[in-house]
Amino acid sequence: MSTNREPRPYANPYVAGTLLGVVLFLSLYVTGGGLGASAAMSRVQTGVLDLLAPGHVDRVAYFAEMAGGSRNPWAHYAVYMLVGTVLGGFVSGLVNRRVKLETRKGPRISVQARWGFALLGGLIMGYGARMARGCTSGQALSGGAVLSVGSWAFAMAVFASAYAVAWFFRRLWT
Repeated sequence: MSTNREPRPYANPYVAGTLLGVVLFLSLYVTGGGLGASAAMSRVQTGVLDLLAPGHVDRVAYFAEMAGGSRNPWAHYAVYMLVGTVLGGFVSGLVNRRVKLETRKGPRISVQARWGFALLGGLIMGYGARMARGCTSGQALSGGAVLSVGSWAFAMAVFASAYAVAWFFRRLWT
């Protein structure tokens, strides 16, 4: 038995992409909905809000659609998919020896600045996901798979924006 504790190599991207396509197909076939995290996050946030202020949830149409009256925001396939994604990622990290506490950053940025940029980026992406009516995985993967023109435009805009902005942050990683 090997005592090597080095992380295992990552999966071949072509194999991983093919498996992702199979998972997307199965998600569409089994649940009637695609992959995506923002739907689950919306339901989790609405579920917490429903515990704290159920009257508010009943009065606001956006929340009431998910949790108004006797509706249960937790009983949605996206919530189960989110939990499975987190648990599956953790198990995969354990099996492939990648679980450790660390802050990945370039040599020209402090840990605090890295966390600040990560928080800022997360807030911008979260706002953008609500404005676009879906996160990157929901829009680009699920929408793109059903040939939604808006989803393809979204995916192209994401790649173009990433290339445009990368130049400003590249110096922090080299």
